[in-house]
Amino acid sequence: MTKEIKIRQPIVTVAGHVDHGKTSILDCFRGSTVQSGEAGGITQKISFTKYPLARVQEVCGAGLNDVKLDIPGFLFIDTPGHAAFTNLRKRGGSLADLAILVVSVKEGIKPQTAEVIQILKANKVPFVIALNKVDTISGWKKHDSARESVEGQAINVKQEFDEALLIFQGSLKEHGFDSDLFYEVSDFTKKIAIVPCSAKTKEGIAELLLMLCGLSQRFLKDRIKVSEEAKGVILEIKRDKTMENIEAILYDGELKEGDEIAIATFGDEPVISKIKAIQEIQSLSDKYKTVASAIAATGIRIQMRDKAGVLPGMPFQKISGDIEEIKEQLKKEVSGAMQLNKQGIIIKADSLGSLEALFYLLKQENIQVLKAGIGKIGKGDVVAAKASLDINPLDAVIVGFNTLLEEDVEPGNVKILSNEVVYKLIEDLQEWRGKRHEEIERERMLGLATICKLEILHKHVFRNSNPAVFGVRVAAGKLKKGILLVDEKDGEIARVKDMQRDNASVDEAPQGVELAISLPGTTFDRQLKESRYLYANISEKQFKHFKENKDLLSADELKVLQEIADLKRKKNEIWGK
Repeated sequence: MTKEIKIRQPIVTVAGHVDHGKTSILDCFRGSTVQSGEAGGITQKISFTKYPLARVQEVCGAGLNDVKLDIPGFLFIDTPGHAAFTNLRKRGGSLADLAILVVSVKEGIKPQTAEVIQILKANKVPFVIALNKVDTISGWKKHDSARESVEGQAINVKQEFDEALLIFQGSLKEHGFDSDLFYEVSDFTKKIAIVPCSAKTKEGIAELLLMLCGLSQRFLKDRIKVSEEAKGVILEIKRDKTMENIEAILYDGELKEGDEIAIATFGDEPVISKIKAIQEIQSLSDKYKTVASAIAATGIRIQMRDKAGVLPGMPFQKISGDIEEIKEQLKKEVSGAMQLNKQGIIIKADSLGSLEALFYLLKQENIQVLKAGIGKIGKGDVVAAKASLDINPLDAVIVGFNTLLEEDVEPGNVKILSNEVVYKLIEDLQEWRGKRHEEIERERMLGLATICKLEILHKHVFRNSNPAVFGVRVAAGKLKKGILLVDEKDGEIARVKDMQRDNASVDEAPQGVELAISLPGTTFDRQLKESRYLYANISEKQFKHFKENKDLLSADELKVLQEIADLKRKKNEIWGK
């Protein structure tokens, strides 16, 4: 007798740029108003919605045309503003079977949209586009279906929509995808379907659901067969007044109370624990019900005997066979997604999915990663980053995605960058590295020679000679101990022997600082009484090098450089030319 093959719900992630209406679209499906309760109208936590077949049939209605659906419904995942969840992995690829990419019709592809497209492309996740907020087009009138809404508008309204659609399709083409309005697509392997919709007026929602049904029937039959092995991914650890629950998605098999599971870690050994209790998310609800067992795909809360070391985003598996084989599989699943480099930056995130999304996007920017981890930025991370100061200062940075520096940790010379939006984080990193690169080049260039102009403070002469000690103000550039000074006639005076500021010896002084300097072999009354300024002496070769790198110099330094050239050219007209 042939065993019946069970088909689970496809897991659908709803993703896109912040405030383009992801949660509002999902609210239309589930008939709730989660969006209005979110802080600032932006989704704060990943949540899931179990969407039964009966509701699919009710919403789609005649659109199904008596088609027999094999799927038992959908499991929808609402992501936060960043793209991390689209890269929350299970063995062999993304946790998401399908995706709805929500894009505002008037705003098109924004940075976070581009991120999501990159990650969906990398994971080969089939997706449909919800071109949302069509009701914001001036004069837009709602019709009975999305197609009628598009084709039945007044000429000027249709023209505005068509222009926005063409711009969007062009942007999508740049990312490697051909697309068309859903009713014009005949081959879903070649074109991405675009469904014009409005979460506000509810138009296009039934068509979106129909597209998901079609994609599921066409592409997912083999992928969504339920096997014997219970597998899932930890979403987060939630603590309330009475207990600590581990929220997870079960994407394969059946998990029962009393089962023993192995949860992957960053170390060699997984966390192994028995399930004390299971709660399952209820259909079209955010409420949980205690159950003896749960069958994929579904959202669950589990209580375990041992939960120390459990991290968000980590895969887990029921222990039913060779434990060593399971350990090896989990280890490969965690390490396989991120190949670290021998040199690079340190990255931290709040979950494995977030970490992998950050790693993937850094890789796209050719930024190498030395160390990656989950949780807050700690002392060990800072120590590892400090080691890069001597090897490559551009790597002396820790990037925290959705995570911060521990309170008692001092970063010192290590740069800490953190943000809840991954594209902004990478922008900040690129900007910092660009500025730091300029600083390093400038330091290297100025290490060979110094641009400096000093104003002599004639009322502060402390010693006339052997050595001459007097006050100066750094008018431009930087004064360094040991540099050779010349006067306004390019006459050599002396090398700076000592420098004192606020009764303390210093080796250098920046622009604007007043201090006392000591010049050996100099008699102030005879050599400097009539002078107002002193300059750092530079060679003709050094002058030409400064000119070639003038973009690294400030306006004041460039002005002083020209003054030095003018001094030199009184003796040699072609000096520095």
